[in-house]
Amino acid sequence: MTEFFTAQLRQVLRRLRRAPLFTFLTLLMLAAGVGANVAVFSVLEGVLLKPLPYPHPDELVGVWLSAPGISLLDAQLSPADYLIYSEQNRSFQDFGLYNTDSDTVTGAGEPEQVPALDVTYGTLAALGVKPAFGRLFNPDDDLPSAPQTVLLSYGYWQRKFGGNRTVLGRALTVDGKPRQIIGVLPQNFRFFDQSDAALLTPDQFDRSKTTLGQYSYSAVARLRPGVTIEKADADVARMLPIVMRSFSPPPGFSLDIFKQAHIAPNLRPLKRDVVGDIGTLLWVLMGSLGMVLLIACANVANLFLVRTEGRQQELAIRTALGATRGRIAKELLFESLVIGFIGSVLGLGVAYAAIRLLVKLAPSGLPRLGDIGVDASVLLFTLAVAIFTSLLFGIVPVLKYAGATAGTGLREGGRTLSQSRERHRARNALVTFQVALALVLLICSGLMIRSFRTLMHVNPGFAAAGVQTFRIEIPHSEISNDEQVPRVEQQMRDKIAALPGVSDVAFSNAIPMDGQQWQDALLAQDHISAQPKLRQFNTVSPEYFATLHIPMIAGRVFTWSEIYNKIPVAIIGENFAREYWGTPANALGKRIRVSTVDDWAQIVGVAGNVHYNGMTENAPSSVYFPIMAAKFESAPVRVERSPAFTVRTSRAGSQALLNEIRQAVWSVDRNIPLSNIHTLDYFYGKSIARTSFTLIMLGIAGAMALLLGTVGLYGVIAYSVSQRTREIGIRMALGAQQNTLTLMFVRQGLWLAVVGVAFGLAAAFGVMRFISSLLYGVSAFDPLTYISVSAALLAIALLASYLPSRRAAGVDPSEA
Repeated sequence: MTEFFTAQLRQVLRRLRRAPLFTFLTLLMLAAGVGANVAVFSVLEGVLLKPLPYPHPDELVGVWLSAPGISLLDAQLSPADYLIYSEQNRSFQDFGLYNTDSDTVTGAGEPEQVPALDVTYGTLAALGVKPAFGRLFNPDDDLPSAPQTVLLSYGYWQRKFGGNRTVLGRALTVDGKPRQIIGVLPQNFRFFDQSDAALLTPDQFDRSKTTLGQYSYSAVARLRPGVTIEKADADVARMLPIVMRSFSPPPGFSLDIFKQAHIAPNLRPLKRDVVGDIGTLLWVLMGSLGMVLLIACANVANLFLVRTEGRQQELAIRTALGATRGRIAKELLFESLVIGFIGSVLGLGVAYAAIRLLVKLAPSGLPRLGDIGVDASVLLFTLAVAIFTSLLFGIVPVLKYAGATAGTGLREGGRTLSQSRERHRARNALVTFQVALALVLLICSGLMIRSFRTLMHVNPGFAAAGVQTFRIEIPHSEISNDEQVPRVEQQMRDKIAALPGVSDVAFSNAIPMDGQQWQDALLAQDHISAQPKLRQFNTVSPEYFATLHIPMIAGRVFTWSEIYNKIPVAIIGENFAREYWGTPANALGKRIRVSTVDDWAQIVGVAGNVHYNGMTENAPSSVYFPIMAAKFESAPVRVERSPAFTVRTSRAGSQALLNEIRQAVWSVDRNIPLSNIHTLDYFYGKSIARTSFTLIMLGIAGAMALLLGTVGLYGVIAYSVSQRTREIGIRMALGAQQNTLTLMFVRQGLWLAVVGVAFGLAAAFGVMRFISSLLYGVSAFDPLTYISVSAALLAIALLASYLPSRRAAGVDPSEA
């Protein structure tokens, strides 16, 4: 067996060396097709298929709620939920809340703002985390009377303290308060996909001060053995009435508001929280590049048919000398396997480079990037692809020629005969298959182009170009008096506005598309009978609208006098005004508030709609409140201590500008660091990143499919012309015109393309629904895309058929 394998391998390699063009083209197509598929599979496997990097990840669930009464499908948990679930659940081994945060670290060099996480004890316990050294939080750390503690990430420990293990027990000043360092997390630990968190601090809920509401905490739990998500759902449903009975509503809110929301449990596997909805995109890309691989295999199969056809006399002679059909089939398949494995090995190299490019081009927010790479699963997939492709393109010549009889092979190889239609049928079928798949991919690309064009023509509601953004945080330890906070922020704003090249500066709780907005139910004085609806809240300085070029449709903006005197005023978005009062002008003078103990805020302006949640999302119904307000959401005074600054300047993005801004801020308060430094274009780009990434990937797949399909069609027509040279010469000797001969071959190619387009359209109608969730502003069955792509493909097919057909007109009858 070993001798047979070695002998066959030598023969195959010898034949490949003697046909360098065939070998090069075959390996090139296979390497490209296999490499693209392996690269996307590595992303798919790393993001979707690989288990989460925690012990027994199938036991982990995300604990959510839903509130259909206010049209909220995914609601987070509240402190009241946490306290009851922790004490009375029957389904969870461990259960905890967590929230992203940003902390100011001072007292150790320049002040810095670092990403952080606020967690309860059960969060790390549920994930099965073990510290690198020191200890993790325990139940006592969750108590409001407990000492202030902090955990360091491994990376922050290395960067800030040089890996010194004596940090245990030392104090770190976080947001102006000393916290004792109790431990360092392991080096390979990632909290879901938030690998940049430097600090973890414990949430400490005071039961005596807890009320219903504040649904702003994410939750994770580990199920008890034998408990399913359905049973845990029922357990949470049992506890929800207990939560309602155990805590009173916050001041100004009635219990009926919470009851009318119809709060219900909504548990799901934790992996869904980590991965999100990226799965559809990755499966679509995998399917698209799978089609490219099939087209490449069809091309290789055509090359093998031509190559095997050239060996037909040899195969017929061997059959006459006693070679069995099985032996010939085995040798042909062995050759295809060798080609397939060499192509797949080369494809693995292509995949390695493509993975790095994919990760670089990946849309912002693509989860689990650290898990993407070439591992055992990817190697196994490559082996499977090698075998599959080898059999796919190798089986066609086996079925067609392995059983050729001696008489047939010798007779069909005669010099005086042209090839029969039977000899062309397999190649024509493969080309039709290629055209059909190419059409499907080109329609996908066309729909994404239409989506992208539509997206580019949507007015975001603001001008992103030339805006620098950053955040600061003013902790209570720095300025304890709430009413002093906006004055300090205005001083910083005025200092920055005086910098060269700066035209305007504003600050607010959030900026468009940064994901920091929050929602709350809002009452309108003349719509008391209506169920309060969720509106998107923004707290802004008076310059906010001018700085971002958000138009005022009606009315005016706030004044600093109104802010400092805490006059209850508000600005609403245009869609909110039209929903309740018909026109923006009618909304002016109307009054709104959150809770019944709040003052009614008079609407003084109506601003244009802004796509705060991304370009692919509709503009939310927004409300803008002053940066400081009295009696707001039941609080005596509310100020924004973590504002985002927006600076309109021609120097946006330059390091020199950032240095000047940092000095301007420090000239007001030396202990305030800058964080989250980006241009507004960065957030705008993030909002369309998934669409543009999908467009690029499907465009590459479509271009590869079109190129391979065109080459396949060209090759079939060119080969047909070369094999029918004798027939062409006879036709010309009998008086056939050159144009007639050219048209004969063009008609053949165009007919193959038409049949392929027909099958492709039928297939497209069946599969396009899978990409509908990736589209924006265009139907998955958009007739303009289908017609234009079909027409373009037929035009290219016509050109691909015409070029080799011209050779038919140049045949010399005497030489033929």
